[in-house]
Amino acid sequence: MNATCFRRPIGCLKTALRQTRHQRLLTRSMATAPAAEPPASTPSPSTPAVKPSYFGPRDKPIFAVYPPPPSIRQTHKNPLPALDAQQRSTLDPTGARTRLFDPARPDAAKVGDVLMVTTKSGEPFSGVCMSIRRRGVDTAILLRGQLMKVGVEMWYKIYSPTVIGIDIVWRRPKRARRARLTYLRKPKHDMGSVDHLVFAWKKERYGMRNKGRQLGTRF
Repeated sequence: MNATCFRRPIGCLKTALRQTRHQRLLTRSMATAPAAEPPASTPSPSTPAVKPSYFGPRDKPIFAVYPPPPSIRQTHKNPLPALDAQQRSTLDPTGARTRLFDPARPDAAKVGDVLMVTTKSGEPFSGVCMSIRRRGVDTAILLRGQLMKVGVEMWYKIYSPTVIGIDIVWRRPKRARRARLTYLRKPKHDMGSVDHLVFAWKKERYGMRNKGRQLGTRF
């Protein structure tokens, strides 16, 4: 028993609290032996989490996917030359029109020559060739002549089924320096009527035909 309790009444209480605190610390410091940890095992590989797709196919039937049909562009890179040759063989079986306006031939019709075009309907039209528009089967020629002393220009497609024949009436002595003789529309360079040239050409042709009949040849 503490002897100071009579002189200091609270001294015994402090001593009791101090002993209680000391016992609490001793109780907290006591511990049992730690249990042996189990051996670390190799973690099993887990499948990665896949986020569910809300826009993917759900319970849809599997359909067959067929390759695209073969394209003609693989076999025929440029079909226009073949089409042009086919149309020329149909519209010009003999190839006379093609040879007549072939720029590689020396005897072909050129700009500045006088041509006469005969069609199924109407009379033949003769005039100076002002231009040759080369467009394959759409090749056309521009002729300038006179009807009743009035200058007239006519376009003719050489492969047209309505054109029966194209004849060279008169050849230009010198080659024209231009591909389009538009200056012939001016009065200074206008050749005017070409009827005299056509008349001379027909006379020469008929004379050669009669002479050929006498000799037994055909023109």
